[in-house]
Amino acid sequence: MGDRPIPRTVLGASALLLDLDGTLYVSGAAVPGAPETLAALRRAGIPFRFVTNTTSRPRAGLVERLRGYGFAAEPEELLTPVIAAARIARARGSSLLAPFLPPAALADLAGFELIGGTSGQPAARTPEAVLIGDLAEQWTYALLQEAFAYVLDGALLIALSRDRYWRRGDTLALDAGPFVAGLEYATSRSAILAGKPSPEFFRAAAAGLLPGGGDGGVAMIGDDLWSDVRGAQEAGYRGWLVRTGKFREDALGASGIVPDRLLASIADLREAAEGLAA
Repeated sequence: MGDRPIPRTVLGASALLLDLDGTLYVSGAAVPGAPETLAALRRAGIPFRFVTNTTSRPRAGLVERLRGYGFAAEPEELLTPVIAAARIARARGSSLLAPFLPPAALADLAGFELIGGTSGQPAARTPEAVLIGDLAEQWTYALLQEAFAYVLDGALLIALSRDRYWRRGDTLALDAGPFVAGLEYATSRSAILAGKPSPEFFRAAAAGLLPGGGDGGVAMIGDDLWSDVRGAQEAGYRGWLVRTGKFREDALGASGIVPDRLLASIADLREAAEGLAA
């Protein structure tokens, strides 16, 4: 016990879970100061993991995007809802899946048989599970009807996220949550949540970050009040909100959610991290 290292802290947190879109980058560019802030966190020895509800790219593609924006990142540092959904499907004994997510993300479902949905393969039988991600403009009535029919026939409904909306350029755009809610309402079935704000998702991301397996000093930093802040708080972590990405002052006031810390951006941590790294 006496040899256990004492975790260093930045603004009171010993480890961080970091959202991607809206927090580290917005509209095709890194948030100003964000790459330098993460580099300072690494030098200071503050452990962190990247966590995202993005389903448009495979994990390797997201790592490539981070690197392109100037962030050092490795695949094992990033947890996505597609990776989490694959774990859930395996645990449930489901190997035949119908994916409703962008085809690029299917690379993270290697080892499963994919049929129907956006797999490009015909569905000659009912899949064992349906995966619902963010298809944006690719959603059609036919795809929703197909997913609806599979769930009615007994397939598990696995939601990759319940996010309500996201920041796309200068506008807010519908995310996967409204489509998940519609399928739940139509089928009277509750979805199994794979991504944020699932407590299991947060705990999987935080596992091993702190010495001895402790998690009392973990803070989640993101721009989503529900998935990032309240989700982290309900999982037993701190929820820090950034005023970038999809942040809206009116939504914060009306939500009833109280972030543990409110940051102008992730770059608010830079000075403290550089002080620890010096």
